[in-house]
Amino acid sequence: MATAEERIHPEVLLGQRIKALRLGRGWTLEQLGQQSGLARSTLSKIENGQMSPTYDALIKLASGLGLDLGQLFSPQAAPALAGRRSIHRAGSGLPHPTPHYRHLLLCNELAQKDMIPFKSTVTARAFEDFDDWSRHDGEEFVYVLTGEITLYTEFYEPADLGPGDAWYIDSRLGHRVVSRSAKDAEVLWVSTTHPKETG
Repeated sequence: MATAEERIHPEVLLGQRIKALRLGRGWTLEQLGQQSGLARSTLSKIENGQMSPTYDALIKLASGLGLDLGQLFSPQAAPALAGRRSIHRAGSGLPHPTPHYRHLLLCNELAQKDMIPFKSTVTARAFEDFDDWSRHDGEEFVYVLTGEITLYTEFYEPADLGPGDAWYIDSRLGHRVVSRSAKDAEVLWVSTTHPKETG
């Protein structure tokens, strides 16, 4: 039987967590907006469970709060230590639905990870489903598990990929992913949230 917390929608739980993190710092919505680069109205909707933030918005929120992305979802995230390990069991993970994907964040008990792994169901069906390109600091690797997808990027021709195909991109390159399958495609997505070192 599901617990009371499990019966609450993921968007509501995430919103409550972000609000608690903001209030814990004594910040107003305007102050969090200044730190994260997100509009006050957007933050209000996220905190009230009226909007599920995109991955780009999650990264901005985590950066603005000075946290690892996983810490937005879990208050018990462990500190960074040498020799760490995380096991992900089937049926576990933190769900995070967005307008274009249903993400399941994996191996969440480790904080300050260099990589954020998640399994994603691609629900978008057309390039026009998106308001804008997705772009953020870091890099990402995606491996197609089931279905057929099209990867759109700013400076390249669209690429159709199927099970066993993969791509790796600089995440600052605008990108969108859509499913071409009768059923939603599923992919393994691994993303970094920090810019590459230069020099």
